[in-house]
Amino acid sequence: MKILLRSNNQVRLSFLCALLRDGGVTAFVLDTHTSAVEGSIGAIPRRLAVAEEDEAQARRILAEAGEA
Repeated sequence: MKILLRSNNQVRLSFLCALLRDGGVTAFVLDTHTSAVEGSIGAIPRRLAVAEEDEAQARRILAEAGEA
């Protein structure tokens, strides 16, 4: 797995996952449960990850959308 970014913004993470999915890349949001357990105060950001072999395509998709 390769981490593309870290964020506390759930809306942005959802949007980026949809962008990647539309581009044929499966994305995973890591640390969702840990962040929820700490009360979602932002101390533990969630991580957006993709499989190592999808990293280049995922970064290209995010860059084209102005999200890199």
